[in-house]
Amino acid sequence: MIRIVRGNPTPEELAAALAVVRARAAATAAAAEGGAPPPPEQWADPARIARSTSPLPGPRAWARTYWPV
Repeated sequence: MIRIVRGNPTPEELAAALAVVRARAAATAAAAEGGAPPPPEQWADPARIARSTSPLPGPRAWARTYWPV
């Protein structure tokens, strides 16, 4: 059951919100039936951090921590 707590949505806004809720429910039901698991999010991939190399420490390493290269 969905209840409007605050505001006064137009019928179009309410229909759009219900369409999103129904689509999400249908996607969840389809995934529960045995569909393929969704791919992992790219931003949560720990290997993303290791893709670039850090500057090696040296005599002016403190300056490289602030100033762009």
